[in-house]
Amino acid sequence: MRHPFRNVLLACVLAATALGLARPAAAAQTAPEFAGIAAWQNSKPLTMRQLRGKVVLIDFWAYSCINCLRTLPHVTRWYDQYKDKGLVVVGVHSPEFPFEKQEANVRDAIARYGIHYPVAQDNDLATWDAWDNQYWPAEYLVDQRGNVIAHHFGEGNYLEMENAIRTLLGLPPLTDDKAPATDTDAPDFTRIGSPEMYFGSDRSQNNASPEGARTGTRDFTAPSRLDLNQFALVGRWEIGRQNASLISATGEIRLHFKAKKVHIVASANDPVTVEVLVDGKPQAPVVVQKSMLYTLYNGDDYKDHVLTIRIPKANFHAFTFTFG
Repeated sequence: MRHPFRNVLLACVLAATALGLARPAAAAQTAPEFAGIAAWQNSKPLTMRQLRGKVVLIDFWAYSCINCLRTLPHVTRWYDQYKDKGLVVVGVHSPEFPFEKQEANVRDAIARYGIHYPVAQDNDLATWDAWDNQYWPAEYLVDQRGNVIAHHFGEGNYLEMENAIRTLLGLPPLTDDKAPATDTDAPDFTRIGSPEMYFGSDRSQNNASPEGARTGTRDFTAPSRLDLNQFALVGRWEIGRQNASLISATGEIRLHFKAKKVHIVASANDPVTVEVLVDGKPQAPVVVQKSMLYTLYNGDDYKDHVLTIRIPKANFHAFTFTFG
């Protein structure tokens, strides 16, 4: 069940990312146990008590979360580099959408992103609640005595977290000149002008179709002009609480955004190749089927643009737009 506060988490994680929140815990806190785990991937079931004597990094993530995906290369590198020196990484996969609870989908994501450390499927968010977590992504660093000694919410501050890991492992800190190369794919959050946008009725404030965003099936049209950070549906769509599904034989989605990249979390019953245009100019087509995040536009500026998605057949399901 979706927790009521989850509606504000996007704003929280964006703020965390922009501010680079990374700090030691205010006071020593014993790391909570894993709770309600539906399945373990890459490992037999673990407990925090079993892991005493190790340095443990807990990473809360979800595989359709773009902020999490941009963090993963750093987390996987830390694991690969320090696993033989006493570091244990546990990814706690806490889903935002129902499809993220499916074990096969999580296994596919683990393989796709080269994750070799243990992953706990926190399908009912019991571990999320036990840790009183509120962000995707979130990292918690636990010392050899089982105490949470530092945490970080959102993207960034990778050198600070790596040096905290190294300190617990008895290794000297890295200096800026010896740190790994800066993440060249990291966006400039000060220049992104669009927030995450949801297609479902639970969080539909960006849907500008005059037919409204309430649940149900009906024909949708687009206004003659979209304001910045609005999208519209064209065709016959069914609006659910978390997504919009195309019912008619063809349909469109139009979006006015300000960002360098546009991603969509979507799926389709059968593979469908969608046509993408930005300011009327064709982009590379995108094939959608699995429930996951797809990149629609990869530009070279942070100006505002109008994007159009043309969908050639029914049973296309849209969940969110995210930006980079």
